[in-house]
Parts: sequence; structure tokens; C-alpha cells
Amino acid sequence: MSTIQTPQPPSHSDDLVPERFRASKATLAVDKIMTYAIRLGGVMVIAAVFGIFVFIFSQIWPLFGSAKVEELESFPIAPGDYKILGIDEWSALPFVVGPDGGLTFFDIEGDRPPQAVDFGFPEGTAIAAVAYRPENQLLIYGTELGEFSLVNINYKMQFGENQQVVQNAEAGPLYKLGPEGARMVDIAYGDSGALKLAVAVMEIDGRTELHAATLTQKRPLIGSSAIEIGNQFNLTDLVQGDPQSILVDRKAEVILLATTDGNVHYLHRQGENFTHRQTIRPFGGLDNTDVASMDFLLGDVSVVFTNSDGVNYVFSLYIPENGRDRLFGKIKEFPPLPTSADFFSMSLRNKGFLLGSGNFASLRYSTTQDIRWEAELPYEIELAILSGKNDRIIFLDTESKLHTLRLYDPHPATNFQSLFGKIWYEGSSEPKFEWQSTGGSVDFEPKLSQIPLIIGTLKGTLYAMLFAVPIALLAAIYTSQFLQPNTKRFVKPTMEIMASLPSVVLGFLAALWLAPLLDTKVPSLILIIIMVPTLAFLMGWGWSNTPKRFRLLIQPGNEWLVFMPVLLLVGWMGWIMGPWLESWAFVVTEPSGLKIADFRRWWPEVTGTPFNQRNSLVVGFMMGFAVIPIIFTVSEDALSNVPNALRSGSLALGASRWQTAMRIVLPTASAGIFSAVMIGLGRAVGETMIVVMATGNTPIMDFNIFSGMRTLAANIAVELPEAPHGGTLYRTLFLGAMVLFMMTFLVNTVAEVLRQHLREKYKTI
Repeated sequence: MSTIQTPQPPSHSDDLVPERFRASKATLAVDKIMTYAIRLGGVMVIAAVFGIFVFIFSQIWPLFGSAKVEELESFPIAPGDYKILGIDEWSALPFVVGPDGGLTFFDIEGDRPPQAVDFGFPEGTAIAAVAYRPENQLLIYGTELGEFSLVNINYKMQFGENQQVVQNAEAGPLYKLGPEGARMVDIAYGDSGALKLAVAVMEIDGRTELHAATLTQKRPLIGSSAIEIGNQFNLTDLVQGDPQSILVDRKAEVILLATTDGNVHYLHRQGENFTHRQTIRPFGGLDNTDVASMDFLLGDVSVVFTNSDGVNYVFSLYIPENGRDRLFGKIKEFPPLPTSADFFSMSLRNKGFLLGSGNFASLRYSTTQDIRWEAELPYEIELAILSGKNDRIIFLDTESKLHTLRLYDPHPATNFQSLFGKIWYEGSSEPKFEWQSTGGSVDFEPKLSQIPLIIGTLKGTLYAMLFAVPIALLAAIYTSQFLQPNTKRFVKPTMEIMASLPSVVLGFLAALWLAPLLDTKVPSLILIIIMVPTLAFLMGWGWSNTPKRFRLLIQPGNEWLVFMPVLLLVGWMGWIMGPWLESWAFVVTEPSGLKIADFRRWWPEVTGTPFNQRNSLVVGFMMGFAVIPIIFTVSEDALSNVPNALRSGSLALGASRWQTAMRIVLPTASAGIFSAVMIGLGRAVGETMIVVMATGNTPIMDFNIFSGMRTLAANIAVELPEAPHGGTLYRTLFLGAMVLFMMTFLVNTVAEVLRQHLREKYKTI
């Protein structure tokens, strides 16, 4: 009897693998190295993205910082009851004006002794009023005898062994203002070059009057002639109440007179005519309506008011709704001061101002309605001044000491409200979102709202996707499910080549060819959009109801050979029939009664929105043309990769090719199609050159298809070359980049979540 031996399993599992299938040690080592390399590459990509995010964030963070103030030194001067404190742009040689009009300079950085200036006024001339225009270093002296003189303070930097600031204060002649026996109480002066105006509050026989005088200066080819007194005016009858203080803007056109009853009268000069344009009651409705202080901001368009309770408002000139003339209205309200403002100084670089009383000082910014810095100091402040470079604050205390403080406030025009909220800008009749980074003068108010750029980005993307998505998806469905394979071999590579066209070429074509072409052909385009799809549906319906013996004459997948000529013919008919539609539906009536057929005039008249040649329609067509190849290619791949077994099963059960494509193939490929649309959306959001060249590149807030826009990407491309490194505009452009980054990140995140959901819902294995 024989014993059957049961085979024993090998001692090592590796022995089960035949020798020819075993990987070599070198292959395993390379595989292990590549695994770690791929992991490392993924980590480095994530680190690179995170590093970009950190860098951009580091550039925009300073935009939201507050001002930093640090006391440097103090400098004692001779005791006195000083009326004016001034400073040069280098903050080295300040001056004070005493009650008698005496002007003294102090070298706070060197060892030069105080320099008193003698203007050579006639003996016995008593100074009654002094005003200071820091933007052009001009002092205006008014005397007890009703005369005034203009004093120019000329600072310059002297280079040599000891680099130092030097001055040359020059006084002009005394000009007579007002009637004989009048004494000046307050004086103001405005000078635009061509127009010069002096206005004074004067006491005459116990009553207070308002007088003005124009000044003239001839402009020879070489040098300049002396300033001469022109015409004089008594403006007392134009106002009511006892005059208290006076302001004149630098254009010599606006006169503001505060009276003791809490009113402010706005007088306007036009040529030699003066009119009373408005009576303002800044603190009307409050318990205390008196005007304690009234001062211009840089540009002389806005005025800062305080009352004796410290309430602080800013009024600005603008044209009210349905108005014709510029009037003053309240645009800003700041937290109140402890008491009325005893000192005030405007910035010569921006819309900032310094004011306060006692030992309290507050640095504020009008545009953002923001308090940049405020503090209670260990000394009582008598006068204060901001330096011309906005980097120093000089305080004169009640013990006659000058205190120099370093000011660091590089980005006062930005906070969250100014970047993402509505701001009431100077000259505007209401708060608004607005982007206008630069202007034509130093007193320009930067407008840096991101909202118009975000709206512009969404607007351009919307119209591009409205044009691109239907065409690309329908083309992908037809190509993958219905078109003959032999024809498909030519169609798909052609579409992929379209994606290689440079954006600058497309933008060039949009600006110089497409925009002028569509400018007068909108009615034709409307007819084409209506007629071509309608005919396509009708032809499809008719083809499906055609007897089978006729349909078999054309091989399935070649139906386009019949449809395409008809559709092209209908498109051509719509193009040439556009003028007929325009003459029938888009007619405007001239004031003379003449009727004109012009869509470009009809659209603004009916909708109230503009019609521009370079508009969103042009951008939609051309940017859609750039996006179509991407969406088509990815969608066609997703549709073609649906297993053939699903198609065959559906057709075997009696479904038509259309039913199979729409109910079986399309849902199965929906994850890939969704990815294609998101990729196209990302291309549209980040497009730059087409938007820059094909639109007016104007940051406006509407979705009018016949107006342009400015996108975040285009704004960065246009503005960054002109932005000073580290400046407010430079950092604000980085903020735009961050907003664009966050928008695309959010869209991609949502898209990935939805794609995974669709993939799980319609998976077939």
C-alpha cells in the first residue's frame, strides 16, 4: 500500500512568483526613489503656493496699519504769544510769527542763532491780523490801518561744507483795502496765478464789514512784474450776521465767511462779480451751533469744521442731484474732540489733517474717515504744523518749546472701508465704489476701491462664458457622439491649434477689426442669434421626421454636410437684413421731429446706459473664442472616454443616438465636462491682453453688454509698471492679486467638490 504525499507549501512566498516576473533590486530602488521624489514634488508645489500667498500677504498687510508717531527732540525758544507756526519741507528751519507780526526762524538741527526778519514796514505799522498759506509758504499781514502785505518765504537747501536749509523772507508793498479808518479783524488770500483775491473782515465805526480786493500782475516774456491792487468791493450786503472768520480758496473763486450766529456764507466770484450762493449751518440741529474753527483741506475743496463741544465735520463742494452749481454738503463725521480745536494743520501730501486742543492731538484722514493717530501729550499745545513731506509734526507748547515728532504714515488712504466699501469722495454727490489711482494734481484724492475691478472681472467672464460654453459643449457632444471618425481626425486637432493663438493677437484683432465691425452691425447680430439657432432646431426636427429611406441617403455622422450650407446662408441673410431690422425697431426721434434709425443712439435713449464701440460684447466674442478650444478639448475627451458598453447597451435597448448621448453619455462624463468648464472659467478670469486691448479699460459698475470694464488682471498689467515700489498703489495692486487668487481658489475648491460628487454619482465601475 502506497502513501500519498501531500505537497508542502514553499517556505517563502517569493518562491510563488516565477523568476521572469520578479523585479530587480535596481528597479525596486528606482521605484522607491521616484515615490519619494513625487511626494517631495507635491510638498514643494504646496509650499510654493503657500509661499506666494505669504509673500502677497506681506505686501498688502501694511495697507491696514495705523500711523506711528515718535518724539525726537525739543527746542526752547524765546517766550511769547505766537500766532503762526510754519516749517520747511525738510523740517529743519521752522518759524513763528509773534503778535506784533515779528517773524523769527529757529535752526533746530544746527547751531545757528534765531534769525529775526525786518520787513521794513513804515514805522508805527501795527499788525492786526496774520494768515498763512503753507502750500506756497505765503504769509498775509493785515494792519490796523486797513492795509495788507504779502510775505513770501523762500526755502532752499544750501550745499557745501555744512549742508543746511536757508531762507529768504521777502515782503511786498502795503496795499490799501477797504475805506479809510477801517481796522482789520481777519484776512484771507487766494492766488491761482491768473486770479488773485484778498478778503478781509474789517471794523468800521463799531460795525463789522466784509471787503475784498482783486490784484493783478502782468506776465512779461522774461521775469515777472509787481503785483498791483485792482478793483475793491464791499461784500457786506451779501451776508447777514456779524462776520467772525474768513477763508478764500487758492483759485480765488470761493469765499467762506463764518458769522457769530453759527452760519457760514458761501460767496462765489466769477470775474468781477460776487454772488451769494449758499448759507451753510454746519451744526444745525445740535445744542451748540457755533463755528469754533473752519479750515481748508489740501485742494481747498473740503472744509473742516468744529464747534465749541469738539464736534468735527467735513463739508465738501459737489453738484447736488438735479443741481447746476457746486454747493457745500457734509460728507464726513469724525468722533468729537474733548473741546473745540485750538490748532489745525492740513497735510500738504494728502487729505490728512492735525487738530486738537490742550494736550490732546489727533491726526485724521478725510477720505477714509479714519483716525490715524491721537494721544494726550505731557505738555499743553499752543500751535502745531505738519511738515511738507508729511514725515514730521512740530508742536509749540505753552512754555515756548518746539517739539519735533517723527511721523510714519505711508498708507493713510487705505483701510477696509476704502478698499471694499462705499466712500464719499470730494466732488461726488453720493458715496460710491470707485477706482481712480492717479490724478493730475497733488491734491488728488486716490480712489482705490476693489469692487469695480471685481465686478469688471465677473462681467468679462460672464459674457465670455455665455458665448463659449454652449458652442464648446455642443461641439464636443456632436464631435464625440455623432461625427464620422474620419472627419473627427481633422476637427479635433484644428480646435486644439486654436488654443495656441496668443492673447495679444486676439486682443489686436478685437480692437482693430471686430470692434469697428460690430459697432454698426448689432441689429444684424441680433438677427443671426435668433435665426440660426431657430433654423437649426427646425432642421433637426424636420430631419428626425424625414422618412428613413431619405435619411439613409446620407451616411450617419455626415448630416452636417446638408445643414452647414443652409445655416451659413441663413447667417448671411441675417447679416444683410440687419439694416431693415434697425429701420423698423431701433428708431430715435430728434428734437426737430426727424426720425433716425440708429441702434447706437436708440440703446442709450431707451435703457439709459451708454453704448461704446469697445464693449463687453466684443470681449465676450473674442475671449470666448480663446476659451472655446480648452472647454471643447477636455469635454470631448471626457465624452469619448465613456465606455462603449454603455452606448451599445443603450442603443440595443432601443434608445436613439440623441437619447443615448444626453441620458447616458453626458451624465457619465459630467465630472469631466464640469472640469472643462472650470478650466475655461479660470482662463477667462485671468485673461489680460484681450481685456486691455478690446475694452475702454474703464472701471465701471454695471453689467451693460455695450459698455466696457476693467478686470483685476488687466488693472495689474496696466498700473503696475507705473506704481512706485512699496507705495500705496503698489501694495493695492498686490491686494488685487490676492483677491484674484482667492476668487480662483474658491471657485476651484467648489468645482473640485462638485466634480467629486458627480464622479461618485455617475461612476460606472
